[in-house]
Formats: sequence, structure tokens, C-alpha cells
Amino acid sequence: MPLLALHPEAKIIRVQLRQNVILKHLTSAQWAELQPLLEIVDYPKGEALEHQGDRAMEQYFVLDGILKRVVSNAQGKEMILRFAAESDIDTSYAAWRLKTPIPYSIRAVTRVRAAKLSMQQWVQFIARHAAVKSAFEFEIMKLMSEVMAHTITLHLLDAPGRVRRFMRKHSALAGRLPKKELASYLNLSPETLSRLKRRGKI
Repeated sequence: MPLLALHPEAKIIRVQLRQNVILKHLTSAQWAELQPLLEIVDYPKGEALEHQGDRAMEQYFVLDGILKRVVSNAQGKEMILRFAAESDIDTSYAAWRLKTPIPYSIRAVTRVRAAKLSMQQWVQFIARHAAVKSAFEFEIMKLMSEVMAHTITLHLLDAPGRVRRFMRKHSALAGRLPKKELASYLNLSPETLSRLKRRGKI
């Protein structure tokens, strides 16, 4: 897990990071302060970055690939809460602030490259920079609203409606997600998703 400064692709990665939804607002001084804290990690498809119930938490900035946030019950039934791709983030910030275990897992849907730092380091960094903290917490509120809207959608819309909403809200992801992952997110079987496409319902 090389630090950003020591990574052989550091120049390209810095450009990618400057396009991130949070980091693009950093000043040159803030960026210089944050860079030495960032580790660059490559995760294979299916690897867990965070486990539900963990207390050791980290902040992630996605460089390449797709992450999913997923919650599971004692019987192993899973529900995907959201996806995060390039220029997006995933985080356990709310659990850190509430001093509770992380209530979901974060896993790699595809091969993923991410920049990360410990939640303690990230919290200390944003505490020194009020504007960054405000922008980050606003993004967290948007993210949580998105998860809530998705959960409501699963209850209120029929299967074609759920698919159409996803295509409208997340068109850039639609062609990149494995059918199994998209079907799971929409609480459908892969067969049902294929049948809807064949019948022209979506």
C-alpha cells in the first residue's frame, strides 16, 4: 500500500484525485497537507474494504472501478444500499461520529483502485479546514438521502419502475454493473431483469 508520493503512477493519480467530488475544492495548501496521508490501494473484485461491525474505519476516494455499500442480516441475506465509482467517495464517517460499529460493508464490485486514509486522520484534517468539513458533511447528507430514496423506491415502485429510475439517476453506471449486482440492488432476480429487457418493459 504505497503512499501517494511513492506510487509509480503518482502524477496520474493526483489528476484523478483533483476530480473527486470532495477533493476538487481543496486549496493548494490543503492539498499539500493531505497528500502525505493518502495511501493508494488496488482491490480485486469482491474484496471487502470494510466489514459490517468493524470499528477500525477509513475514508475512501475512488480512483477506478466500482464499490458497493451492502448490509446483511444474520441469515446472510444482503441488500445493496449504493454504488460509488470514479470521483466519488465511500466512508464510515457517520458511524465514527456516533461512536458505533460500521453498520454496513464496503466491497469492490469490480477491480478497484482507491486512495484512503484512516478516519481519525481524515476527521483531524477536516477539523482544521471548516469549508472542507462543510462540503464533506453536505455530501454525506446527500449520500444518506440517496440511500433513503433507494429504500423507499424498493417499496413503492414496481420492477420496471425501479429499473427505469436507476437508468435515469445512474445512467453512467448502468452499462458497467454486472447484471447480478444491478438485479440485487433493485431487489430483482437476474432472470427477471433479463425478462423485462426482452419484453421491452425497460
